[in-house]
Amino acid sequence: MSDEEKPVERRRMVRPPSGGTAAGRGMGTKMKTADTKSMSSQQWIKRQLSDKWSERARAEGWRSRAAFKLLEIDDRFHLIRHGSRVIDLGAAPGGWAQVAGKRGAISVVGVDLLPVEPVPGAIMIQADFTHPGVDQQMIDLLGGPPDLVLSDMAHNTVGHRQTDHLKIIALIEIAADFAIRTLKPGGHFVSKNFQGGDAGGVLARLRAEFETVKYVKPASSRKDSAEVFLVAMNRKPPGSGQAGRSGE
Repeated sequence: MSDEEKPVERRRMVRPPSGGTAAGRGMGTKMKTADTKSMSSQQWIKRQLSDKWSERARAEGWRSRAAFKLLEIDDRFHLIRHGSRVIDLGAAPGGWAQVAGKRGAISVVGVDLLPVEPVPGAIMIQADFTHPGVDQQMIDLLGGPPDLVLSDMAHNTVGHRQTDHLKIIALIEIAADFAIRTLKPGGHFVSKNFQGGDAGGVLARLRAEFETVKYVKPASSRKDSAEVFLVAMNRKPPGSGQAGRSGE
């Protein structure tokens, strides 16, 4: 791999921006040498092998440690009910789809730019969900409007804090717009966000469209990570126009 080539991050639903680097998340400088990249990869592998959540995921048969994040969120807010229809945006490697199925969802459709190994009880699409027609394809495969929309989407960082922040917000806006357009009344939406990242207009819109909106940092999310999740609950009937309750 040349110095200019950059690895593609695992979970992504929009086309990756040029010049991004998954390794650069949260860092102000880009990695410049093959030795540095190799050392970073070795450190990542070492961290994964020693991480208790990754170890539990392997022992319990989950696709990734991310499964525990959704398990904790669902334990707290009871978002997945028996008979729920669930859409998973940025589904690779499939951990959240696994959780949805095991928690009683009757129909689960996941989509990602990357291929996903089959998940029992779920349908996985390899596509860019922002392309025309893909959203309707997911609804058709789901068998009706979703009760829950999940988004663990991420993007390639470029090492410029302001630019990366804008790209994070753009992904949240795309996922939130889809959820607001498609969810049944009473449905829920969960999206990855990052501490210190002002979601601005999208947060105000979620509070207008849902009864309750909260920020959550699951215990299984690494302590040194800025990752948090937006949980928007109880989609109001379209046109209700009432302000929702703010969250934690």
